[in-house]
Amino acid sequence: MTMTQMAAAQDAPGTAAEILARARALAPVLRERGDDIERARRLPADVVDLLRKTGVFRMCFGPERGGPGLSTIEQLEVVEALAYGDASAAWCAMIGSNTGIYQNFLAPDVSLDMFPSLDTITAGLLQPSGRAERVPGGYRLTGRWSFGSGITHCDWVMSGAFVFQDGEPYASPDGSNPHESRQFMVPSEQVEIIDNWDTLGLRGSGSCDYKITDVFVPDGRSLVFNEVRGVPSPLAQPDAFTRTMSGVPLGVARAALDHAREVVGSRVDRMLGADWRDLYRVQTIIAECEADFNATRSGVYSALTRQWEVLAAGGTLDDLTATERAACPLSWVHAFRTSRSIVNRLFDLLQTWSINTSSPMNRWLRDTTTMCQHLTAQDRVNQSAGAHLVGGKPEFAICLGIL
Repeated sequence: MTMTQMAAAQDAPGTAAEILARARALAPVLRERGDDIERARRLPADVVDLLRKTGVFRMCFGPERGGPGLSTIEQLEVVEALAYGDASAAWCAMIGSNTGIYQNFLAPDVSLDMFPSLDTITAGLLQPSGRAERVPGGYRLTGRWSFGSGITHCDWVMSGAFVFQDGEPYASPDGSNPHESRQFMVPSEQVEIIDNWDTLGLRGSGSCDYKITDVFVPDGRSLVFNEVRGVPSPLAQPDAFTRTMSGVPLGVARAALDHAREVVGSRVDRMLGADWRDLYRVQTIIAECEADFNATRSGVYSALTRQWEVLAAGGTLDDLTATERAACPLSWVHAFRTSRSIVNRLFDLLQTWSINTSSPMNRWLRDTTTMCQHLTAQDRVNQSAGAHLVGGKPEFAICLGIL
């Protein structure tokens, strides 16, 4: 544990309310640092330290580890609050906070050894893009992965890979999978970062490609999401690490709405000689965007609240009705796309005042456009939810918590 991490641990917030308050207090600072974050194409070290002090990276650790154990709904509020300041910072905070979720699928002694600090940051790509050869005591991992959000400042890197033995595809012993894939945890110093993140939006997320070459991963540092090895909880679920992603677009949309309302309140149409706040067009667009935001946000929170109620009562995802289970991933996609639509309409509403790089609308437009290309905002999620509703086969079943 570094000196910075030790200092953060000593000043760590212990409740959801404290973490949320710190996240909200940090938002204007993140807004001010937005240009620095974009220029660096990653989070500067001091910004990572500021995030660490909010407690966001520890919010998924439960009381069995001395953590605050925030519910999904409480986590989502924190992510929204950070995204209100800067989308890239919130995106990395959301990714990095999943360490407390992943530890549920590791043996407790292994987790304690790997994560002595609850502020430990994990990054990586979970899709099986690598190759893991079975060897005595573990695996030899090799591969190249894309979109490693937060990879430039993390402590551990978790990567998906297909398993081989003696050069041949390894089948699960129980016959459930003809070619097994698993997740593998590797210390960040054993990972080669490929500095190729130069994008339209989310420029500060440092979502670079990375390579791992013939690194030994002990058995204990490999996991699958259908084997809970820690304390069972509502967060020890296959879909838990995707639930709060929609907090980023929701936080950005709220920021854009507040900005637009502030601008409208001080602007005059010189051709008409009228205040913007008195123009029908302005009033209607603002109202429509607010309605869309309120409905979309309510849909996300309603779906997650119902899911949490069932899981917290000791139930499983299978206890949800098909409609309830599909509601969560459907609400995520809707939140991403509606937030982008809101930002687009407000960008047009404010006209040429939006196009300068000094305008926050410029960055919000680029950020929401980019984040909507993420898998959690794609039609594959809608297909999977729709398939579940009609009894078909989901392409991306893990979004439903199905393995």
